[in-house]
Parts: sequence; structure tokens; C-alpha cells
Amino acid sequence: MRLRLSSFRCCLLGIFYFVGFCHSIRDFEEQGGNSGGMLENDYIIVGGGAAGCSLAATLSQKYRVLLIERGGSPYGNPNIENMENFVNNLLETSVSSPSQVFISEDGVLNNRGRVLGGSTAINAGFYSRASTEYIARAGWNLGLVNESYRWVEDVVAYEPVLANWQSAMMDGLIEVGVTPDNGFTYQHMYGTKVGGTIFDQNGTRHTAADLLRNYADHQRLTVILNATVTEILFRSNNENPSAYGIVYRDLTGARSNHSVYLKEGGKGEIIVCAGAIGSPQLLMLSGIGPKKQLEKLGINVILDQPIVGQNISDVPMNAVFVPSPSPVDVSLVQVAGITHQDTYIEALSGLYIPGYTYDGPLPNNNSTSATFSGGLFVEKIKEVKSRGSLELLTINPDDNPKVRYNYLSNPSDLRKCVEGMRIIEKTIESKSFARFKYPSISALDTFKSTAMAQNNPNATTSFQKFCKETVSTIWHYHGGCEVDHVVDRDYKVIGVDALRVVDGSTFHFSPGTNPQATVMMLGRYVGVNILQQTK
Repeated sequence: MRLRLSSFRCCLLGIFYFVGFCHSIRDFEEQGGNSGGMLENDYIIVGGGAAGCSLAATLSQKYRVLLIERGGSPYGNPNIENMENFVNNLLETSVSSPSQVFISEDGVLNNRGRVLGGSTAINAGFYSRASTEYIARAGWNLGLVNESYRWVEDVVAYEPVLANWQSAMMDGLIEVGVTPDNGFTYQHMYGTKVGGTIFDQNGTRHTAADLLRNYADHQRLTVILNATVTEILFRSNNENPSAYGIVYRDLTGARSNHSVYLKEGGKGEIIVCAGAIGSPQLLMLSGIGPKKQLEKLGINVILDQPIVGQNISDVPMNAVFVPSPSPVDVSLVQVAGITHQDTYIEALSGLYIPGYTYDGPLPNNNSTSATFSGGLFVEKIKEVKSRGSLELLTINPDDNPKVRYNYLSNPSDLRKCVEGMRIIEKTIESKSFARFKYPSISALDTFKSTAMAQNNPNATTSFQKFCKETVSTIWHYHGGCEVDHVVDRDYKVIGVDALRVVDGSTFHFSPGTNPQATVMMLGRYVGVNILQQTK
């Protein structure tokens, strides 16, 4: 395993990963504790992230809903709420951190959301819808999809105030042919656009938890925080096993296990929304997964399902760091270049990156160890073909499973990365971007210095090598419980009753440039369908 954990790499994670309720969230929240008396749940939702919050808010309009989240509340945490503090979450490694660190078998440092709101509480905030092509392939109803997006956007999405670096990058992309100029839009469109953000104009983050604040019926919804689900309970019937409850433990650990159940004789369900890592992990811990792997760990096999945990992907990210002679605004992602080469170009600026030094000459600066001042160009690829797998290492749900993504192992993915690097090179050299680039430092110099800063002393200007040597994560995990393999088109787990999975683990490909809009939309979309089917 090649471990890429330089201080620079850790801070790169911080760069990308990044209220109050009308009724306080505590009006309908329990901080763990014994909930054994709650036997009248129509739906139990495991995971209070992007999908889980929107789904719980929707179902609570008609049903008794229990939402259980392993992390705490995002409210009152300045590292979550304030844009300028977002780096801190990714660098925190405590057991109570909103961001749980794990290292893939590829040697790449990654993070999982561990807080109400999920990764919407720690990400870079860019909000953009999936393409109409993606929606059609998913088999979703376009009218309900658009209605569900708008439902989300009314609460958490904003038009950003464009920073100077972002504006120059946008003009540069258009100059080099990433056209047309689509202006501000939530839509996924070829060309260059200003997208939405979940940070308001005061720099305050709005997360999926805000959907509970605005839409949930607080009389029907109970939220339990700091509670980790250890297994889903099943009973046998004449045909398929049927989910009927869960076991969870609270902050006191294994000494305090609690069980909660669905309403006896009802038609309710357990719905897993634990994310692309957590959902396949929980299914396997509960006995749904590859039989040999489960038996090896002493897990009672409910359903031999060898596809659980397979075909997982992460969208690889490669970043180029450009020192600037001009002051730059602090900005997260605001602009996206959506190219016909199946690559997406984004940028950030003005962020303090401890541990990074520019390994080339700076005009009027005799030191080669100047603290980096400038911004980043970021490239990621559309529809990753490289696939990996997830495997349980222990039966402790707090432990990270073994995950391998096989970044850029498919030649198509590597080709797309190279194409993206070429577009970034041209954009850096464009007239529109000139005021943020030292004339004496070529774009290729910035590629080389970026690679060297990431502990690659033999860095070259080969884009193929650059892609392989500087690959990182952009946290757009998907797969592991894919539609048509593990779940059906209604997100019901195939082969068992009263159990669904609704989150990014069901996706074959990551939607749009950034998935959070679509994951929040999906929770609403599935919730509305359930309400319509159970009239």
C-alpha cells in the first residue's frame, strides 16, 4: 500500500472537505439513551445525512419516523457553520469529530461524515443538479425530480457572490473553449457556469439538517444522535426474511445496547441511508452480503448477496497549485467547467495551506520556502470506470472497513484526467487569468512544483505521471449497494422485505459535477413515492 499522507496532502483534504432550528433541534431529539419504549415507529431511518434528513422530513408528514445518527448535531459548531473554519473538521481525528478519517488500500486519505447532515456539514458546498441524461438512465420521473430539487433548494441552496479568482478562472475557461458561458444555474450544462452553494452570503453553511428544521413534522419525528446502529433485526416468514427493528449503542458504548422496532402489524420499513461506506457495511454486519466473508467473521448469514460492497468507486481528484502575484479572495468552489472531454474543472482560492512551500523562484522573493499564496485548479472526471471493493475487517461498526478504489486503473479514467490537465494548463496561461499568474512561472512549472510538494521528488511534466502521482479523493464515493444488483428501482433490498437503501451507495456513477444536490433530492423523491404508494 502506498501511503500518501504528507502534511500537504492532509491539508489538501481540509481544503475540499469542508442555523438554528425555528424549533430547536432538541425539541425532537434524544442524545442516545434507552428508547426501548418507542415501539410505534412506522419507519426507522439509519443515517442522518443528505438522503436521510430529506427522507425523514418527507415521511414525517404522514408517519411516525425515527431517525438515528451516529454523530452529533451540526448546530453551534463553528467549524461546521462558518466557511472559514471548514478545514478544521478534516484535520480533527478525535472520536467525536464530524469527519471520520480512513485510509483506502490505495494509500489515499479519505473522510466520512459523522454528524447530522452528513457530508453536507463538512464539504466544500458546491450545489449542482444531475444532467437530464443521468436522470433518464436512472429511470426517475423528471417532473418529480425537478420538484424535489426545488424543495431542497428553497432551504439550502444559494447563488454565490463570485470571488476574483473564480471570476478569472471562469473567463479563462471560456477563453480556451469550455463554452458556452451559462452564467448562474443549478442545471448541469456543457460549458462554464456559476453553480449554487450551501453557504449563504454571510458565509454560514446550511446542511441537510436544515431540511428537518423547515419541513419535518416535529410531532411525528424523533431524532437520536450519537447512536451507532450495530445490526438490523430480521424475522423469517414463508418467503423472504423481513426487517423489523434495529440494535444500537449510545455514547457509553457496548455496555448500553438498545433495540427499537417497527410498529407491530404495520407496513413500515427500515431504510438505510448511511452512505456509500456505511450502508454496505451495515448490510454485511446484519447478515446481508458475501457468505464466505460473513461466516469468516462469525456473522449469521441472512442472505448470501455477493454484490454487496462490490463495484464501489470514488471520483479521483487532481489539483494544481498556482502562486499569485495579486491578492485573492478566499473562496470555495463556485464555478464549474463541464467539458466535452468528460472532465470537470473547478477551483478554490485564498486558503492557508500549512506545510506547503513553493519549490520554484518567486519574483522579488529570495526564499524558495514562501508560504503558498494563490489558489487551486481542480480536475475530476465524469463517470468513473475504475471499480473497487469494500470488505469487513471486524464486526465493530465504528471500525472502518477495508476499502480499495483502484483509482485510474481503467485507461479511460486516466485518459480523461490527462485531458483535464491540458485544459487547466491552457486556462492558467490564458489572458483572462494573467493577473493571477507570475509571468516568469509557466503553467508546467506549477504542475511540477505541485507534484514535488506531494513528496514526488522526481516529478516531471508528464500529465499521465502527474495524474497517477497526485491522485487524491474528492469524496464522491458511490456504489456498493447498486440499483439492479443489491436494490431494485424502488430502492428495496432484493431478497428481503421491509428494507431499503437510499443514498449514494445505490449509484452506478456519481451524478453531475458534485453529488450532494442529487442525494438530498433522492431522499425527497423516494419519500414522496412512498407517501403516494401508501395512501
